Amino acid sequence: MRGKQPFEAVVAAHGSTVLRVCRAVLGPADADDAWSETFLSALRAYPDLPADANVEAWLVTIAHRKAIDVTRAAGRRALPVAEVPEAGAAPAADSGGLDSDLAGALGALPPKQKQAIAYHYLAGLAYADVAAIVGGSADAARRAAADGIARLRRGYAAVTTAEGGSR
Repeated sequence: MRGKQPFEAVVAAHGSTVLRVCRAVLGPADADDAWSETFLSALRAYPDLPADANVEAWLVTIAHRKAIDVTRAAGRRALPVAEVPEAGAAPAADSGGLDSDLAGALGALPPKQKQAIAYHYLAGLAYADVAAIVGGSADAARRAAADGIARLRRGYAAVTTAEGGSR
């Protein structure tokens, strides 16, 4: 039986995937903190992880839980501002290298669709693993991802058409 990799190798192999997932689920502002928290938790639990475990799915599960924690904490926190913005004005967000329209469209998806897309398309997890993380069946995870992709295509196509260009 093969032993487990050193934890540093796990971070090197899966760190970028976990960061992409955190950015897709949380947005760029909170992604780095969630990434750090994910690997801190993983470091503590790694000695007890079975040698044959799917490390990537395990890390994405931890990242999912950290994203929930960050989202809940943000909902409880008051944000001080110098001036109250005009009604309907949205702050510009740093998209972390993503097209801002696409990042905005991804952020507007319902949570299950956003998570299914992030975990399947960005982390490369099978739908059964996605379902284990977000709850439900593999078919439900596949449907959520398909619905999310269709919604992104419609929304993104409308933005690029309105801008008079293609990307």
